[in-house]
Amino acid sequence: MGDDDCGGVGILGIAWAFGGMIFILVYCTAGISGGHINPAVTFGLFLARKVSLVRAILYMAAQCLGAICGYGLVKAFQKSYYNRYGGGANSLSEGYSTGTGLAAEIIGTFVLVYTVFSATDPKRSARDSHVPVLAPLPIGFAVFMVHLATIPITGTGINPARSFGAAVIYNQNKPWDDQWIFWVGPFIGAAIAAIYHQYILRASAAKALGSFRSSSVI
Repeated sequence: MGDDDCGGVGILGIAWAFGGMIFILVYCTAGISGGHINPAVTFGLFLARKVSLVRAILYMAAQCLGAICGYGLVKAFQKSYYNRYGGGANSLSEGYSTGTGLAAEIIGTFVLVYTVFSATDPKRSARDSHVPVLAPLPIGFAVFMVHLATIPITGTGINPARSFGAAVIYNQNKPWDDQWIFWVGPFIGAAIAAIYHQYILRASAAKALGSFRSSSVI
């Protein structure tokens, strides 16, 4: 077997692995914590006033701690593969500018967080009883699609805790130098998604519904 015997899955396999695992994790933890496994998603929900500041901070701390522990276990049990593939740490790929990497993280996280808002919209859940059960599916698929698009650029962050945990355990200069991209980008993307869904899209929908009701009464 060659040196790259585990590289056969390629980008598609990696994307499916992440998307499928996110689907499972969100499904399993939704009834416990609301499926908070990503600081960017938690930040977006905080901006939308769906999570308190204290709870958001505690969630983010737990997410980062979990990421560190997870990467520590991977390094302990699969050290040869861990070292071969750079510890799975996120960093900007050669040939891409900082602006491109930041944009990739912003857009990718926007897609994810907007999908979370849409899939868990309480009004939609009330109208369609099957939506709460299926909510993890579009979230996992969004993660899959974002990975397909951004793995060649940044290795796909869109989750600051994952990027942070990898940097802590791998502890090399490149992941630390680029670490800010994987916090600033996702937080900006999450903020845009929260503002758009909560204060523009929902506000426009509420205004349109109010106008319809007024005209119906008349």
